[in-house]
Amino acid sequence: MLSPCRTVSSLLFRQVSWIPLRLGSDRRAVSTLQKESIKKNELEKDEPRPLYMDFQATTPMDPRVLDAMLPYQLNYYGNPHSRTHAYGWESESGMEKARKQVADLIGADPREIIFTSGATESNNMAIKGVARFYKSKKRHVITTQTEHKCVLDSCRVLESEGFNITYLPVQNNGLLDLELLEASIRPDTSLLSVMTINNEIGVKQPIKEIGQICRSKGVFLHTDAAQAVGKIPVNVTDWKIDLMSISGHKIYGPKGVGALYVRRRPRVRLEPLQNGGGQERGLRSGTVPTPLAVGLGAACSIAQQEMEYDHHRVSRLANRLVQKIMSRIPDVIMNGDAEQRYPGCVNLSFAYVEGESLLMALKDVALSSGSACTSASLEPSYVLRAIGADEDLAHSSIRFGIGRFTTEEEVDYTAEKCVQQVTRLREMSPLWEMVQEGIDLKTIKWSQH
Repeated sequence: MLSPCRTVSSLLFRQVSWIPLRLGSDRRAVSTLQKESIKKNELEKDEPRPLYMDFQATTPMDPRVLDAMLPYQLNYYGNPHSRTHAYGWESESGMEKARKQVADLIGADPREIIFTSGATESNNMAIKGVARFYKSKKRHVITTQTEHKCVLDSCRVLESEGFNITYLPVQNNGLLDLELLEASIRPDTSLLSVMTINNEIGVKQPIKEIGQICRSKGVFLHTDAAQAVGKIPVNVTDWKIDLMSISGHKIYGPKGVGALYVRRRPRVRLEPLQNGGGQERGLRSGTVPTPLAVGLGAACSIAQQEMEYDHHRVSRLANRLVQKIMSRIPDVIMNGDAEQRYPGCVNLSFAYVEGESLLMALKDVALSSGSACTSASLEPSYVLRAIGADEDLAHSSIRFGIGRFTTEEEVDYTAEKCVQQVTRLREMSPLWEMVQEGIDLKTIKWSQH
């Protein structure tokens, strides 16, 4: 692949001295100092902010959510757990209304909603909590290789505690093989954790069918639904989900708040991660931040009202983006299943183009080459490697995120810029030149010096 010094115009970063890079471990030679210098230069420029096309990383807060939160920031500031005066009662009322709004969105009972700081905490609570509570009888947990990093790291912590973890592979389209899943369940399996919609490639797992398998086998099902709740219809009863993680800032709500759904019947027990005053059914001690909870509730309520409209609009914009790019650029691969997916997450690999170089060239559009939680790494996406993508294609991927506030003009601009920059970078690439001459790159034996 091309190194930054060959693929990025020197006009973009005049003050940055790039060093030549080779493939493999030498990619890490891009220093933190260089990255910080680029970031500083870009932030100091008196230019319009880039277009935002990274809705899987986070979403802007809906102004209606802010309107719901403000009274609890200024006037209703009581501790929601204070039961002896009006300040506490006001806050408690707002908190419980929010709890019901979250529950209504997913078809749950409000008593089954536990407020947390976000999906990462919810995932940790669910996986570690269930595994540790039932460890005397069951010490096996199943997950997939394409889960969010906080799920995989939670499982690694359990491994260090003596639990057996099965990391199931996925098929090339990103979907789980249900026969393989069923065959992997053992008598001592306590929990299966599967993401509803993948945050990098947008693939939607068949959670309803997975739920039926788990219920028939007596295994609890946890799903990280941070990218699904509020975007597609979700019903925890119909899908036989036992635990579900929710994030506020993925559905146009505030950052720093989320929820964990914990089924009451049949009852799911879990060991709490933190101890204290016994709030949230004793599962998550600590004062609930009322303004943030109210914001999450408002975001869920708005999502419930506008989900169908949002989904239709996002689908139309995503199709427009993909068609405009793929009709004008050859050798572009869409990662993940073409049908079972959330349309607002479009992950494309541009063959013979370095993804990081393309991101730099598209500096007036806020995009990502993968999960925001791991984007500091120059390693290829583990999700793309899990679906069988070659390392060069994994390195050439860009994630386009489309959401509620994305406009047609932004989609058209992004597509046009992408076409221009991919064409320009390929013209600079000796690999692209070799392919145009009919040379099969896979037959070449490369040597490193």
